[in-house]
Amino acid sequence: MAGMTSSARPHLNRRLAEFGTTIFAEMSALATATGSINLGQGFPDTDGPEEIREAAVRALRDGRGNQYPPGPGVPELRTAIAAHQRRRYGLAYDPDTEVLVTAGATEAIAAALLALVEPGDEVVALEPYYDSYAASIAMAGGTRVPVTLRPHEGSFRLDLDELRAAVTGRTRLLLINTPHNPTGTVLTREELAAIAELAVERDLLVVTDEVYEHLVFDGAEHLPLATFPGMRERTVSIGSAGKTYSFTGWKVGWVTGSRELVGAVRAVKQFLTYVSSGPFQYAVAEALSLPDAYFEEFRAGMRARRDILAEGLTAAGFEVFRPAGTYFVTTDIRPLGEKDGFAFCRALPERAGVVAIPNAVFYDDREAGAPFVRFAFCKREEVLREAAERLRGM
Repeated sequence: MAGMTSSARPHLNRRLAEFGTTIFAEMSALATATGSINLGQGFPDTDGPEEIREAAVRALRDGRGNQYPPGPGVPELRTAIAAHQRRRYGLAYDPDTEVLVTAGATEAIAAALLALVEPGDEVVALEPYYDSYAASIAMAGGTRVPVTLRPHEGSFRLDLDELRAAVTGRTRLLLINTPHNPTGTVLTREELAAIAELAVERDLLVVTDEVYEHLVFDGAEHLPLATFPGMRERTVSIGSAGKTYSFTGWKVGWVTGSRELVGAVRAVKQFLTYVSSGPFQYAVAEALSLPDAYFEEFRAGMRARRDILAEGLTAAGFEVFRPAGTYFVTTDIRPLGEKDGFAFCRALPERAGVVAIPNAVFYDDREAGAPFVRFAFCKREEVLREAAERLRGM
């Protein structure tokens, strides 16, 4: 019959059947519809440094990046990334063969998993995890194996015995995120050393998402896993300009690793976006060479914002897990008499004029994440104070 398809099979690839519209799109649309303060999606409400924005304008006017840039990224940016890794962490990478520029960290994650994981491989990831992890593992045909960070004495902690027990003969890769979104946990030197020992012992590859590397607070320290013994040759490290310089719309991310690993990721990346963000790459190259004072001021400003929101949430009755990193605060809604984060977040705009994200979307075990809700504090201080006031009056 005309108009009928030849198969009753759903149009969407079955690997992605569980993934619909992201919670971020849903909650941001709800914020717009209700005029609420959007503390859901993690984007700043102010732009980053003026001199970096002007660097992008200058590149546009000079005709740099207006046509296809080189596939691996413009040389200036790859050189700046390599210099940043050496200066900050003592990691030496060849900008020509061991650095790859991507369309944000999200593409870097997807390209790395598509390159390194085959159908049937298991990928161990720290739960709760950024939603693109699960989708990228599914697209690669892998099986995700969550290891859950659990609340303990005011923060979420990793159980190293549970991590070790999750590794089987089918495990191909560990997917590590520190500083950790959404919980704000920063893995310690001891935890990272144990992860490195496990990876070497079981001959595992590791992908590390380090996009919040410059947002650590209260004496916490970001330590790239690639700096640990035996890890440089088996680690794909992912960074991003969006979080550090508050230009999330530019979508400039990167991968560093051995020639072999970066070559594998590049082979996939060239068939995703091919290239992106041409003029912005030149601006980010300049941003990476900003003096230490910029990073210190940026971190101090976010710490002040964290404290405003955390104190407001505490006053409103939430149990607050004050983050050691990132720009998100995770809360427990059970002291408010609530237990369903989805229902709470969908009702919150009408109740208080504020939008948040239910952490359950970051869990395979939705029950484990049900009572937790995430708020972003990468907003102006006056906006956070207004949000805190609204929540107190809920």
